[in-house]
Amino acid sequence: MLHKIVTAPMNVMIKIGEKVKEEADKELYDLPTIQRKLIHLQTMYEQGDVPEADYKKKEEELLYRYEQAKLIEMKQWQDMASRKK
Repeated sequence: MLHKIVTAPMNVMIKIGEKVKEEADKELYDLPTIQRKLIHLQTMYEQGDVPEADYKKKEEELLYRYEQAKLIEMKQWQDMASRKK
């Protein structure tokens, strides 16, 4: 009983940390989110709201994240396919 009282706050913190990581990963590696950000960035650049240097830097970052997200997606599909065999 004492063990549960002592470890309960730690377990709650672990769950919160896992949820925060999950949300951060979703924000960083969610393909539709990245696509929306790329479109928004392009629109802002075309309207003159973003300088070219900033645009290129942010676009490069978003394209890298998109590439990483696609790799993660491919790995997940491969893992699912290998489990079905």
